[in-house]
Amino acid sequence: MSVRVGSTRRSFLTVTGAAAALALSGSLPEVGQALAGATGRGDRRDPFTLGIASGDPLPDAVVIWTRLAPDPLAPFGGMDRRPVEVQWQVAEDEHFRRIVRQGTTQARPESSHSVHVDVRGLRPWRHYWYRFRVNGMLSPVGRTRTAPSADAVVPEVSLAFASCQAWWEGWYTAYADMAKRDHDVVFFLGDYIYEFGIDRGIRPLSNEPWMTQQTVTLDEYRVRYASYKMDPDLQAAHAAAPWVVTLDDHEVVDNWADEAHPSAPPAQFLVRRANAFRAYWEHMPLRLAQLPKGPDMQLYRRIRYGRLAEFSVLDTRQYRSDQAYGDGTKAPGPETKDPARTITGAAQEKWLLDGWSASRSRWNVLAHQTAIARLDTKDGPDVLVPMDTWDGYEASRDRVLGGAVQRNVSNLVSIAGDLHRSVASDLKLDFTNPDSPTVGTEFVGTSITSGMDGMDLDPGGLTLLKENPHIKFGNFQRGYVSCSITPQRWISDYRVVDRVSVQNGTVSTRAKLLVEDGRPGIQTL
Repeated sequence: MSVRVGSTRRSFLTVTGAAAALALSGSLPEVGQALAGATGRGDRRDPFTLGIASGDPLPDAVVIWTRLAPDPLAPFGGMDRRPVEVQWQVAEDEHFRRIVRQGTTQARPESSHSVHVDVRGLRPWRHYWYRFRVNGMLSPVGRTRTAPSADAVVPEVSLAFASCQAWWEGWYTAYADMAKRDHDVVFFLGDYIYEFGIDRGIRPLSNEPWMTQQTVTLDEYRVRYASYKMDPDLQAAHAAAPWVVTLDDHEVVDNWADEAHPSAPPAQFLVRRANAFRAYWEHMPLRLAQLPKGPDMQLYRRIRYGRLAEFSVLDTRQYRSDQAYGDGTKAPGPETKDPARTITGAAQEKWLLDGWSASRSRWNVLAHQTAIARLDTKDGPDVLVPMDTWDGYEASRDRVLGGAVQRNVSNLVSIAGDLHRSVASDLKLDFTNPDSPTVGTEFVGTSITSGMDGMDLDPGGLTLLKENPHIKFGNFQRGYVSCSITPQRWISDYRVVDRVSVQNGTVSTRAKLLVEDGRPGIQTL
């Protein structure tokens, strides 16, 4: 079971020496004096090498983001350790003839010279364009869109969701495609980076320490984010629409759970988690409400699109019980069914169910990390399921799906990632009984690159389809999911890339799946 919060969090606050300084201030003793002398007056290097982004749209607000890093893989991004004044503008047109909001802010060294501007006073359900200026140099221009007002009758929302983008395992062709399509919002559902050292891959690699070593320190996490965010296709996808993000395991370390991971004792692991959370916030378009406090970060939240859709964005890492039976793929048993074990934590579960009680939205969406649907991976009568998904937390699943039914939740849809494969399922109250009522629909999207090229249907996918009658579609290629939501239907286009091992891969729609209002379950178009 997971080590309990109180004792180890108190221990974290007493951690001394370089580790505590690293977690709280971000300075590394061994490189603390290696300053690059950048962005002073007269320095004309491009500070916007990591692009721009926006996120967490509200009816009257959106967060706009950048990070100054003229030398992104150098210590401190090639910046002096001093604040830098940054100008920002938001306009109603891409040529900035109708500027509606503007101001200045500081990019500060303790936040890795990242900028998070919570732009308020905007109009609902409108496109805006934004940019930054530093020392006379302009950033790229980004396009964003606010959410509709709470009571608005919205005819359609277009969204995309993605996850799992191991940089070295392929090219971000899926993001180039995503950037060309007109989405109102993008949901990223975890594994923005991978923390382990890399020694081989599809993309050209070097023997630089940032690539070959596992990320543990704050500066190591910062450089890992920078290496990913330099990609032009990822930058284009960020610039095309606002993103709503949540993290999974690899933003910290593989399969971590609450305060437990075998790589370190709990007190040391919390230092690493604090480093990872800090770097994550610095590189994502998140509000100050999500700014970590040491090893704690408030990530679960709601995003509403008028009366059409309400998205409950979950955090299924920070509060979960340790994986049952030592993790891996195991037979379900008393431990997976134990009602004391949880994947969300009690407070988040209550928040979710209370929100559903108050919801008046046509579509109620869980935006989260991994599959709720049962995934029997064993051919034949025996059952083996992954302990890291909701299969390892059956009581949590029962309380959430049962709670949705008890509250008469309208049109429950789950969007998730993590599996490195596409899996679309009917959600059942009892997955062991094919005749059990269908109470919702789940669309699990494949990875952007993780797993490399893949194939249409691998042996594991064939087994999933054979052993799980609630699974209606499977695919083992890379890509993302593009969705259209109206009051009458939800359509998910599974966009797949034929090869991510080359830069000119072809993107196509592998499946188009429909859910009708008031009729839970998947239909194929």
